[in-house]
Amino acid sequence: MIEDLQKDARERMKKSLSALQNEFAAVRTGRAHSGLLDHVTVDYYGAEVPINQAANVHVEDSRTLAVQPFEKSMVSKIEKAIMNSGLGLNPNTAGTVIRLPMPPLTEERRRDLVKVVRQEAENARIAIRNIRRDVNGDLKTLQKEKEISEDEERAAEQKIQKITDESIAEVDAMLEQKESDLMEV
Repeated sequence: MIEDLQKDARERMKKSLSALQNEFAAVRTGRAHSGLLDHVTVDYYGAEVPINQAANVHVEDSRTLAVQPFEKSMVSKIEKAIMNSGLGLNPNTAGTVIRLPMPPLTEERRRDLVKVVRQEAENARIAIRNIRRDVNGDLKTLQKEKEISEDEERAAEQKIQKITDESIAEVDAMLEQKESDLMEV
């Protein structure tokens, strides 16, 4: 029973870390990567779908993304979706290929992005601590119902705290890596 709670906590914390990694991928660092457009959706026959389901997205060089729609009719819709995405990208179209040159980041924009990244990391820390709180509440309930002893509860809480500390350390490491990527010129 205790092992199940610990396993559940570990899995939920891993999901929080995975979500943070996806959020970090959406924040651009000045280098082109295909994950940059993952959050951009386009109207595809009445349904909003991510661009990578309506087109091939690949890195042409370190500063250019190329988007090749599966259908010629989607070129203008994809262009419009990219312009309205708030990423600050200006698509250049040549036939059916949309090229997205990455403009260099200004110092001010880099600092703004660092603030965004720090906020995302803090949200992940909060999510991890909430998971710890939930599991500790479940342990207290088990102890009150006399299904586990106080000593077992205390030992389990210490293990949950250790898992929490490891997850938060991983968040901090991811944040440090992303900040250094952002501030790199």
